[in-house]
Amino acid sequence: MVTSSFDYYAPTSVADALALLDQHGDDAKLLAGGHSLIPLMKTRLAEPAVLIDLGKISTLSYINEQDGGLAIGAMTTYSEISGSELVQSNAPVLAEASGQVADNQIRNRGTIGGSLSHSDPAGDLPAVALALGAQLTTSSSGAHRTISADDFFVDLLTTALEPNEILSEIVIPTLPAGTGTAYAKFANKASHYAVVGVAAVVTVGSDGTCQSARIGITGAGPKATRATGTESALVGLNLDDSAVRAAASHAGDGIDFNEDVHASGEYRAHLISVYAARAIRAAVENAS
Repeated sequence: MVTSSFDYYAPTSVADALALLDQHGDDAKLLAGGHSLIPLMKTRLAEPAVLIDLGKISTLSYINEQDGGLAIGAMTTYSEISGSELVQSNAPVLAEASGQVADNQIRNRGTIGGSLSHSDPAGDLPAVALALGAQLTTSSSGAHRTISADDFFVDLLTTALEPNEILSEIVIPTLPAGTGTAYAKFANKASHYAVVGVAAVVTVGSDGTCQSARIGITGAGPKATRATGTESALVGLNLDDSAVRAAASHAGDGIDFNEDVHASGEYRAHLISVYAARAIRAAVENAS
């Protein structure tokens, strides 16, 4: 499989990348790690006339602690995230999920910004961004804006990014005291993509009841989404096993389940409840 012909640019600054994006418009695609876009190009499902490689923009790769949370540059790799002590201590579910992406080669090249911008329905990090309540900063010529993860993932391979925008930074808010996190997925054995995956962020009060919960789902439907039914069912409960299982049974509410060679919609509906319960239990254990 060979891609169609294209012009290739490798800018060294965000300003230069944005200028190229303005110049070429809809003919251009941004390249981050490439493990999502390049396969689409090889199968001619994507045929950009212009490829703008962000890999040489060093200012987009960082993990910094700041007031109110962590700031992560969009070109920071999965390996850098999973190995970061800052991420492990402040947003452990992000480190956990990043360490489960594909294999070492892809984790060394793939980036958080590429994953979120691609909005693959089986990608790991969109669900994690939702569970953590991430805020995503975009850049365009002369402007910046912030989009909540809740509003970022629009549909299959579609986000709220405008054609002239680059995702530049991801901010993870500081987690409240008593919060535990976990990620659980049923993975395709060949690709390691999630057949279903669940990211759980649960805050437990001193009395053992759930104070708040955010549950991100991937692999089940056309885009990553929050399991709001499960979240609502958890709040105020003592988090024993029966309560967790009952709340997890709502994880698939409202999802138009994917049907493919890996799993039927019915099987995904079963898996999502099972893995939601596993992620919630692990998050509760990690909160103690």
